[in-house]
Amino acid sequence: MKFSHTGPAPKNRDDIQTIKSLFPYIWQFKERVLLAMGCLIAAKVASVMLPLYLKDIVDKLGMPQTMLVLPVAALLGYGFARLSTSVFGELRDALFARVTQGSIRRIATRLFKHLFALSMRFHLQRQTGGLSRDIERGTKGIGFLLNFTVFNVLPTLLEIGMVAAVLLWRYDLLFAVVTIGTILAYIAFTLLVTEKRMVYRRSMNDLDSKANSKAIDALLNYETVKYFGNENYEIERYDRNLERWVDSAVKNQVSLNFLNMGQGLIITTGVTLLLWLSAAGVVAQTMTVGDVVLVSAYLTQLYAPLNFLGFVYREIKHALADMERMFGLLKEHEEVADKAGAPDLKADQAGIQFEHVEFGYEPNRQILFDVNFCIPPGKTLAVVGASGAGKSTLSRLMFRFYDVSEGAIRINGTDLREVSQESLRRHIGIVPQDTVLFNDSILYNIAYGNPDASEEDIIRAAKAAQIHDFVMSLPEGYQTQVGERGLKLSGGEKQRVAIARTLLKDPPILIFDEATSALDTHTEREIQDELTQIARDRTTLIIAHRLSTIVDADEILVLDHGRVIEQGSHRELLLLGGRYAQMWMMQQAGQDDEAVVQE
Repeated sequence: MKFSHTGPAPKNRDDIQTIKSLFPYIWQFKERVLLAMGCLIAAKVASVMLPLYLKDIVDKLGMPQTMLVLPVAALLGYGFARLSTSVFGELRDALFARVTQGSIRRIATRLFKHLFALSMRFHLQRQTGGLSRDIERGTKGIGFLLNFTVFNVLPTLLEIGMVAAVLLWRYDLLFAVVTIGTILAYIAFTLLVTEKRMVYRRSMNDLDSKANSKAIDALLNYETVKYFGNENYEIERYDRNLERWVDSAVKNQVSLNFLNMGQGLIITTGVTLLLWLSAAGVVAQTMTVGDVVLVSAYLTQLYAPLNFLGFVYREIKHALADMERMFGLLKEHEEVADKAGAPDLKADQAGIQFEHVEFGYEPNRQILFDVNFCIPPGKTLAVVGASGAGKSTLSRLMFRFYDVSEGAIRINGTDLREVSQESLRRHIGIVPQDTVLFNDSILYNIAYGNPDASEEDIIRAAKAAQIHDFVMSLPEGYQTQVGERGLKLSGGEKQRVAIARTLLKDPPILIFDEATSALDTHTEREIQDELTQIARDRTTLIIAHRLSTIVDADEILVLDHGRVIEQGSHRELLLLGGRYAQMWMMQQAGQDDEAVVQE
């Protein structure tokens, strides 16, 4: 299954499903959620009581001078209601803070864990820039959705309901009808226009992810861009995406201005009608000046949050669109998964068997055909063959980055699919052809083989990999930063760090995946001696390009287009006079030519 982070967002989104996906994370803090809801209701009840006390104060103060008595009860009630509104509002915010941040933390952690559980196929197809931007926007969207839903939408809707009930109870039905009608018209208009605007928002997100992906990809391949002088090409490609993003952003802004104007018209019409009815009631002597103050106060209370509700609703829709991609990642299928209750692999000595293994990265592109071989515990088997023969695929299957299509791979007779992936990979160490290091210190990169190792163990591994003296010659020693992907170190230095890292891991199985093919002859010979030392008494699979590095292997396998065509020791294969013997003669002739040139 292919997955792309730069394709168009789906047009038919299920916002309800997105909210359902979020709910279990919120409900883990159910005690806090329920307490916050209680505070929310208390704050809004107190808020709705404020205009009622204000009406009583105005009416009593408006009496003839001879009847004037200080309305102590109304004044105290007004003060208590205002204080309650503030206190309960702050308590609600304080209680819900951990709900919001805790939910974001748990979702982000689960997503990070899920990304590591996805297969190599997913990670070979992903675009890092777009993926990181989708996660960033998604986590921010969660915080926005929770905060504005609990702090704005629910309180506003609750207050609207209570105000409508008070108006219906104290005044003519027309007051409640105008209030509810204005709100419904406002919501309907906001909903209609916002839905149309979401097309521009989704387009902005897609183009933003694409531009970010291209920028990060170009920066990660800085040297390649410079080699070919393609700076302008990369800048123009980036700018073309930004140009399209600007077009969508402008349309988004214009539609926002139209929405704001329409909302303003609806609110103004509703406010004018209610004040007209209030004023008419005073003239007809069916209402007091206090009633006008009460209606005006309610309108003031509703106007601000209702006007803000339009913004909040739009942003919630945007947040849901941002969260959509992130939750889509959590639904991505784990192609390689442990069986329920899979036991850990435990082996001090490991024998490896490939039994009739067949595999293809795609259904119509098979790589391995009926591959059979065995590596006894403590022995070394080398695999050679032309590029594309399937050599590196063997190591990926050993690590169970993919599952075999047919057959089985066993360690000490146990199928790899029967044990946990974590324990399997703990038993295997690899020194790859292209060692990629973290942009951190040399100490960190060596310690990555065993994060719990002591500094003494790390130095011992570095000495065994013959890199300790080099590290100590650096001004910052083991704290020296290696740069992005380890680019501050030479090929040989990176390989020695990889060897030290593997030694620190101390696995019973080793894989050398063309570990020296990218190095010069002198460095290759030095590192080859180190590899021979660390492979002693370990079960070792060597994927080789230069045949001179594997003459001492216990057995050699020749792969051709995914099939084993020859198998035996170095001497046996030379006597056979087949493909291996031809490759040996060609490489030896190349070395002789190189020696003549050097002389």
